[in-house]
Amino acid sequence: MERETSAAAPTIVRISHKEKPLWKRFIMQWQVQVMILPALALILIFNYLPMYGVLMSFQDYNIFKGFFDSEWVGTKHFEAFFNSPDFFRVLRNTVVISLLKLCIGFPAPILLALMLNEVKNMMFKRVIQTISYLPHFLSWVIVSGFVVSLLSVDNGSVNILLEKLNLIEKPINFLSLPEYFWGIIVTTNVWKEVGFATIVYLAAIAGVDQSMYEAASIDGASKFKQIFLITLPSIMPVVIIFLILNIGSLLNAGFDDLLLLGNSAMLRDVADVIDTYSYRTGIINKRYSYAAAVGLFKAIISVGLLTMANYIARRAGTSLW
Repeated sequence: MERETSAAAPTIVRISHKEKPLWKRFIMQWQVQVMILPALALILIFNYLPMYGVLMSFQDYNIFKGFFDSEWVGTKHFEAFFNSPDFFRVLRNTVVISLLKLCIGFPAPILLALMLNEVKNMMFKRVIQTISYLPHFLSWVIVSGFVVSLLSVDNGSVNILLEKLNLIEKPINFLSLPEYFWGIIVTTNVWKEVGFATIVYLAAIAGVDQSMYEAASIDGASKFKQIFLITLPSIMPVVIIFLILNIGSLLNAGFDDLLLLGNSAMLRDVADVIDTYSYRTGIINKRYSYAAAVGLFKAIISVGLLTMANYIARRAGTSLW
């Protein structure tokens, strides 16, 4: 008798590559979509709706007539800004202060994260993290008050220390001398923001595969070699993304810190940047159209820098888009 054998027919699963319509996906995920609506509304109200104000840069804007009845003047205010004697001074201060903050302030949190990652005493590590994070949550009004008190001619801690060390004979009024201002503003910014920026790099370092460190240790690699050959290459995508964002905001030299610490006629030549200049001309002097033109110029250059930095980073394998 011939033995019959039978095999179960394989089940064929057909996967449809046709995506569901957008509105159907929205309905299926309505709980998630509702959660992001407040954030979208916030961005729309504070980031996109105010963009309508760039029209002022092409008008002789009159606050009583409004956008529609104000006279259109084309690029008059842009030409006035480019031909202004303040143009090169403001642009120089903006670029120099931004570059100093980038060159000193950008690697500082990376170095702090690398050092904290090597600390084995968790209590000591948490104390250092808390101390370094704290200044970020202080407003620039408070921070500037600290700086003014430290650098004060009368009972300022810095002047007292320098006198005790016989480095100076009489107190120096640091906040009235232009040659000290860039160093003060950059140092203060690094002190205020270095701890908070470290959080991102510590999180990136925590995601590095620990087996690579073990293998490197077995091969005899020192801690410095492990940092340069494992840690830094592993967190390099995060570093590149933040570098792109920093380059894109290169013309954002600062506002609160420069306004509070550099709001002096003696420091105007080294402390006046695009943001403070547009504030002074637009809000204080009521030249709204001129200030809008200055702000639009800054925005266009920033977008160009961001696009260029992203293009270069994309060639290296990591980019924002």
